[in-house]
Amino acid sequence: MKKKLAFVAVLLAALAPWIMIASVARSGLSARVKPSGWEIWAATRSRSFAMPAEEKMQKNPFSANESLFKEAREHFADHCASCHGNDGSGHTALGMGLSPQAPDMRLLATQSKSDGELYSIIHNGIRFSGMPAWGAEGKDDDSWKLVLFIRHLPQLTADEVKDMEKYNPKSESERAEEQEEEDFLNGKSDGSSNRQHLHQH
Repeated sequence: MKKKLAFVAVLLAALAPWIMIASVARSGLSARVKPSGWEIWAATRSRSFAMPAEEKMQKNPFSANESLFKEAREHFADHCASCHGNDGSGHTALGMGLSPQAPDMRLLATQSKSDGELYSIIHNGIRFSGMPAWGAEGKDDDSWKLVLFIRHLPQLTADEVKDMEKYNPKSESERAEEQEEEDFLNGKSDGSSNRQHLHQH
C-alpha cells in the first residue's frame, strides 16, 4: 500500500508541471485569467510534495494566550492584511488580483494544514505566487505567532477585526487626514493647513 501511495505521489509530482504548461499554452500568462481547477490542484500538490517532511512535522513552540494573540493580530494587520484582509478572507483588491487569488484562510484548505506547513509557507514564501518569504532566516518567532493567529481566524470577532484597522498600512494622505482630525479635536488647528497640503499632492 505504501509503495502504491509513493508511486501515486511521484506520478502526481511529475504530471503537475505538464498540467501547468498545458494551462499556460491554452490561456497565456495573463494574471487576469482565473486559474483552472487542474492548475490550482497541480500547484497545491506540487507545493505539498516539495515541502520536506521534517518541516511539516515541526511543532509550534508558542501556546495561545491573549497577549500573544494581540501581538500577532497587530502584526497580521500591518504585514498580511493588504492581501489577506483583516479577517483572513482574502477579499482585498491585492488578494483578489493575485493569480491564484489569496486563499480564504478561515476554510479547511488552510486550517487542515499542520503548524509546520503554515510556518513554512509564511517563513519561506511560495515561488511563482504572490506569497513572499517573511521573517529573518533562521529562528523566526513572529511567523510561529502568526500560525497561532491563523488558527484563530475562524473565531475572529467583529471587535477584533475593527481593532485591526488601526494597524493597517496607511498612505501619506490618510495619515495627514488623521493628523488633521486629531489636531482639530485638540484645538491645535482649524484644519486648513493639512487640507492645503493634501490639495498640493
